[in-house]
Amino acid sequence: MQSHSSTQSERIRPDDLPADNLKPTRRATARKYNHLFAIHAKSKASCLTNQDSTEQPSYAGFRNLMVLMLVVSNLRLMIENIKKYGVLICIRCHDYRRQDVVYGALLYFLVPCHLLIAYFIELAAAQQAKSDMARKKKSDAQGEDREQEKRDFQVAWYSIAVAHAVNATLNLIIASTVVYFYINHPGIGTIIEMHAVIVWLKVCSYAFANRDLRHAYLYPDATTPLPELYNSCPYPRNISLSNLSYFWWAPTLVYQPVYPRTERIRWTFVFKRMAEVLGLSITIWIASAQYAVPLLQNSLDHMANLNLLSIMERVMKLSTISLFCWLAGFFALFQSFLNALAEVMRFGDREFYSDWWNVSSIRFYWTSWNKPVYHFMKRHIYSPLVSRGVPPKVAQVLVFVFSGFLHELLVGVPTHNILWVAFAGMMWQIPLIFLTDPLQKAKSRTAKVAGNLIFWISFCLVGQPLAALLYFFAWQAKYGSTSKMHQKTS
Repeated sequence: MQSHSSTQSERIRPDDLPADNLKPTRRATARKYNHLFAIHAKSKASCLTNQDSTEQPSYAGFRNLMVLMLVVSNLRLMIENIKKYGVLICIRCHDYRRQDVVYGALLYFLVPCHLLIAYFIELAAAQQAKSDMARKKKSDAQGEDREQEKRDFQVAWYSIAVAHAVNATLNLIIASTVVYFYINHPGIGTIIEMHAVIVWLKVCSYAFANRDLRHAYLYPDATTPLPELYNSCPYPRNISLSNLSYFWWAPTLVYQPVYPRTERIRWTFVFKRMAEVLGLSITIWIASAQYAVPLLQNSLDHMANLNLLSIMERVMKLSTISLFCWLAGFFALFQSFLNALAEVMRFGDREFYSDWWNVSSIRFYWTSWNKPVYHFMKRHIYSPLVSRGVPPKVAQVLVFVFSGFLHELLVGVPTHNILWVAFAGMMWQIPLIFLTDPLQKAKSRTAKVAGNLIFWISFCLVGQPLAALLYFFAWQAKYGSTSKMHQKTS
């Protein structure tokens, strides 16, 4: 009986039991297996092991940490500087002369007149193109020879090119001469020289683009079809003061008859960006006046005595504040100011830069950090040279030579010291490009990291601080305490 009853009880299914009797059993079963579910169910790589990881982690937290440490470290250095030298920031103190302000203001308003001269040159060229088109249609109807028309076109082409060349060259010569000889303050001189270079580039682009538009107007069958975007403002209708005025203020160096436009102006967006410009400008001024200038002044004796170890220490110490000011200046100009200007002008294409901070090749840095200048170089220098049979590598070298010349104008002329250091810095980019190009193309993450480190070291830890030391030393030797020191010893 016992065995029969036990066998019968073994046959009882859980579903036949009351629910109240099952609850303790299920809880006991769950508690029994709590420590056995599989934690390590599949193979996974460490988060920072990029070559083995299938999913790329976000480094936003590290980015925030680096920005925080950059701000805190420079703030600590400025506090230490204040404890050592006192507060060096003075709103009412200035070292510019009345002559600097007068000449600077005159130049700032007169330099755009070269754009107006370029407009009148193109207006005359458009009138000639209209008459040539009418004569061409007449000769086609009468079956006359076109050789005389081609000769007339070439004469007009060269005359217009010479007029534009003289106008653009005078722009740079006049502005650079006045800044070098009559504006003593380097800050004012830099603003005026930069404005003159920007207008010069715009004049060149306006002349080159309208030359090709004029050629397409006269010989539509012999040229590449124009972009559809230009159909809303064909040549010569684009030769107008309103069209030129828009190009003058548009945040681009490349002329087009038509640009992509936004529907409306978001004034809240404009005010936010301008507040960023103001705040960052004040921050850069305070950081420079309180920390960078005393550090540069303390480096003069080491530079004069050619104490290489001390110079290296000063370069590394200057690199932190240099990097801070450079990043703040980049954000203020390319992110805040140009976006605000684009919003006011309803300018649609706002890719003023790309992710240059991730580059593994110096070449890609120059094509991504300053898109307005890169677009000018590519459209008006590199592409025409290559299309005329110049090897691409030679064309790239010529672009860097041209860019080096402009950099020397922007640094050497306002500081009244043509040292060719900025030019040499641009030339130094050429071997760095050939060194880092294979690292950019490599599939290895290690190679890309090495290329990115070469970029940061060459630009922010060595290049900019060393250039600042050299130009500041040259300035002080010519106008400051170093020249006085040598006068006393002699």
